[in-house]
Amino acid sequence: MSDTVSDADKIRNKRLAKLGAQSLSSQAPTSSTDASSTNTNPNPQSAISPPPPVPTSSSENGELSTPKSHTSTPSGASSTLQNPFAQIGIKAPSNDGPRINIVPAGVKRKSDREPSVNERPSLKAEESLEHWEDRTLSGIFRLTLDPDVKSDIHGHHLYYVRGVREDLEEQHEPVRLSTAVLDQAILEAASVLGKTTPLDYLLGCWKRVSKLFKTFKAGKSEDPKYAIVKEARRLCMSYCIFAITIPDMFGRETPTSNPLTPHLLIAQEDDRGVCHDFLTQVVSRFPEDESAKDALVGAIEDLSRQLAKLSMNGDYKPYILALRTLVRYPALVNAFVLSPMFLPPQVPAATIEVETLLGPFFQISPLQGDVTTNYFSSPKTRDKGYIVNSQNALRMTLRTHQTDLLDIVNHIIKTSKVAREKMLDWFATCVNTNHKRRAMQVDQKTVSSDGFMINVTVCLDQLCEPFMDATFSKIDRIDVDYLRRNPRVDIKDETKLNADQNASDQFYSRQAEGQNNFISEVFFLTLAAHHYGSEAANATLSHLEKELRHLEKQIGALEADRPKFANNPAQLGMFDKALKKYKDQVDKGLAYKYSVEGVLLDELTQARSMQFMRYVIVWLLKLVAPGHNFPQKPLQLPLPQEEPEVFKCLPEYFLEDVVGNFKFIVRNMPQIITSTQSEELVMLCITFLRSSEYIKNPYLKSGLVTIMFHGIWSVYGRSKGILGDLLYSLPFANEHLLHALMKFYIEAENTGGHTQFFDKFNIRYEIFQIIKFIWPNSIYRERLSQEAKINLDFFVRFVNLLLNDVTFVLDESLSAFVQIHELQEELRNSSNMDTNVKTEKEEALAAAQGRAKSFMQLTNETVAMLKLFTKALADSFTMPEIVQRLADMLDYNLDAMVGPKSGNLKVEKPEDYSFSPRVLLGEIVDVYLNLRHKENFVVAVARDGRSYKPVNFEKATTILRAKEMKSSEDLAAWMALGEKFKKAKEIDDQAEEDLGEIPDEFLDPLMYTLMEDPVILPTSRTAIDRSTIRSHLLSDPNDPFNRSPLKIEDVVPDTELKARIQAFKAEKKGKKIAEAGIMDMDTTPG
Repeated sequence: MSDTVSDADKIRNKRLAKLGAQSLSSQAPTSSTDASSTNTNPNPQSAISPPPPVPTSSSENGELSTPKSHTSTPSGASSTLQNPFAQIGIKAPSNDGPRINIVPAGVKRKSDREPSVNERPSLKAEESLEHWEDRTLSGIFRLTLDPDVKSDIHGHHLYYVRGVREDLEEQHEPVRLSTAVLDQAILEAASVLGKTTPLDYLLGCWKRVSKLFKTFKAGKSEDPKYAIVKEARRLCMSYCIFAITIPDMFGRETPTSNPLTPHLLIAQEDDRGVCHDFLTQVVSRFPEDESAKDALVGAIEDLSRQLAKLSMNGDYKPYILALRTLVRYPALVNAFVLSPMFLPPQVPAATIEVETLLGPFFQISPLQGDVTTNYFSSPKTRDKGYIVNSQNALRMTLRTHQTDLLDIVNHIIKTSKVAREKMLDWFATCVNTNHKRRAMQVDQKTVSSDGFMINVTVCLDQLCEPFMDATFSKIDRIDVDYLRRNPRVDIKDETKLNADQNASDQFYSRQAEGQNNFISEVFFLTLAAHHYGSEAANATLSHLEKELRHLEKQIGALEADRPKFANNPAQLGMFDKALKKYKDQVDKGLAYKYSVEGVLLDELTQARSMQFMRYVIVWLLKLVAPGHNFPQKPLQLPLPQEEPEVFKCLPEYFLEDVVGNFKFIVRNMPQIITSTQSEELVMLCITFLRSSEYIKNPYLKSGLVTIMFHGIWSVYGRSKGILGDLLYSLPFANEHLLHALMKFYIEAENTGGHTQFFDKFNIRYEIFQIIKFIWPNSIYRERLSQEAKINLDFFVRFVNLLLNDVTFVLDESLSAFVQIHELQEELRNSSNMDTNVKTEKEEALAAAQGRAKSFMQLTNETVAMLKLFTKALADSFTMPEIVQRLADMLDYNLDAMVGPKSGNLKVEKPEDYSFSPRVLLGEIVDVYLNLRHKENFVVAVARDGRSYKPVNFEKATTILRAKEMKSSEDLAAWMALGEKFKKAKEIDDQAEEDLGEIPDEFLDPLMYTLMEDPVILPTSRTAIDRSTIRSHLLSDPNDPFNRSPLKIEDVVPDTELKARIQAFKAEKKGKKIAEAGIMDMDTTPG
């Protein structure tokens, strides 16, 4: 700075002699100042410029002529010619109204002469360059050398630069502003601003000088005026940077925050705002001026810190707009991504959104605490319409914000490779540090917020859009080997689809060659973001709904205790305080619940999410398809027995995200799913249920069933649901769906969880619903028949488990009704019952009612399924391994429905439990009738020594006839079947009597019946009938006598024992014939 000041002194000294004589003449009565104020010349520059003063000796007052000229200029230009100085506060004269033009005596008025455009150049030329410079610099920087001039004609305050005037006078220079003294004038003015900051002042100056600079056309670089404005612009920029970086040079204390930061939040049109020209100039100085770079980066960091303290309720928009503006300068982006604040090392998940540079921008969300209560104040009192409208408003605000975030990220990514890598690192940190968001119990203080992670997910979804075309032309660019090239996404501790930790570690320890591409980076980051972002928010919503129900119950219980404190004001006050605390929690929870629903049920966001998940589906199917040529070629099932190692070692959430996303959408907003997405979704579900060995987690596979189950629900405009038509008629489904459902029905017997006993019924209930839906299609009935013939063991296992379920749920349901009946009878006469006893019985009644509701629903479905299957496949249901169990189950439940104890099933409001005794009895009767033509079934019913009672069939006939539940043909068939059972019973009893006492070694050790085909179990060496052990192994793969693992293929036929049994039977039969004398009877026809 010292050299610059020294040069300025030299220039001022040189000009002193040249310009000093001109300063006095401006004080004369006929001075150019007065003339200029009334000049009617339409030329903009001449209109505001005084004619050059007559050279005279200088005087004290004459030195102030230029400021007077400046301040007396009239406003309101009427000329069509644009005034280049209008933008800096100097306007051309108005042509409207009368004008007074004062000229010196003896000078002819312009109005007395003919106007001529040819006079304009001569008038323009009358102003000297020095006067133009003085006037222009005064207008730009709002300076004055006259202490009596406080403001210009527009009312803008002028800063009197005493020091500059004194220096000029001391050096005998004309008291005029020039570029030679401009740096001193700027420094002095910026140091005496009062409450106005130097940067406030200088940014306004910059706006004015930039606008004037633009009026000079290209090619006028030789124009001395251009050089003056250019130098003024350069000095203004330099002092702006000084005001930002070293504000103490203006006599100010060093501020705690970056001086530029508040100006970035002001509109560019404002004098205090930061315009494009300013930023361009500052950025252009980066290579030579490190302080300029640090100043702008520091301002961005300050923006981030300030925004971290705001929510969507606050004035956050200027911060977003500021960053959107700043990311349009590549050099600035390359600078701030290298800032330590952009991504601090080892930043914890809980502070990413406040300590990283972009975190506060992604933190802004309607899910911030105070924002949710703002949208949904007093949520329990709001009607549905209010809630929906608030959610719509919330969605619109969030969409706009997410669009801004995408714009910011896009500009960063497109700036340079360095910026792109830093941006991907930031996204990776967001997902890698938030693994705990998927924990069973989430401590919200240790993870990032839902709103932040949803914003990250939505942004990544949109980054994937360019490569997700409808033809999957770029799907090959998604390189699965990315995960073996030191990926940004941390999957080390993630559960894998079908590999244990050791196998996974070994696989990923083998590094793959090649370079990762951007598409792969974004694809895998987006998958992780869905898992830890939107899917975690879904889980939070489910957990929150449970908590709210629990709190509501607690509030209800507390309200019931209020009478206990009615007579004690002190305790009542404490009670009300505690109750209010619970109610406030409910209000807060409800507000958050409605907000999360508003965010997650955004159709546009979920449509993007589904588009991404569609790509994931096709990519997964391509990995497992033989030849990896899907979707170019149809998928063939079953999949190869040798599962690709790369698929086995994929994180489980790759498929879990798809299942979770579509379960949520199918359940809540099915209308947004397109037909193409539906087809690929159906293929995914069927593929991994048909080849279920590819996936280890049974609950993940059950999610595939749930998707199809919800997909057949009727929705507006689609009576068969969004997947119904495809499940019914898609060739791929026709060929593989039924087998896939039956296979998982069998697998669901053992899910491995502590709730597996009840889980299997929920899974099978959904499977029943799907099968019932597709059953009218004859193709599926043919497929079932083929399964019974081709995959006999598979089919027998399925039927056996179906019978197990029917037996269990019927028994549980009917037992619950008996208990409900008894408890209702007792409570009906409870007037003298002890209070505690009554409470216990009421609780027992509630438990029984809950059990009855659950199991009765399953009962209705399983019996209905049994009816469908026995009608279509009577032969298959009467195989030796099945028929006796089926007969026993039917006889037991018929006895419960019409036997002596059937009265115990009468309960109040049976419809509350979905219990219709007539319908259930009719279904059981139909199963009997479906199998009436099978002799072994008739024999099996007759041999049921526990539950078969002929009187039950007679009682059922009476009910069916009285209630008109069956047609006359069915009723006749039912009565005839009852007679068959009687006759078969008589024959079987006679045969058993004929056999007499059977040796124990010939009896089946489990069923205690005469063995027909004895086999020896390999480890326990026990002899048992083949049909018995086959039936046992359908439910339990172990030897029933020593619990060793056992397969039906391992049993050894006991031919010696079988021969002895046959000999025993022949001997008994021979004795009976001999005793009857049948051989002595004459059978010759007469």
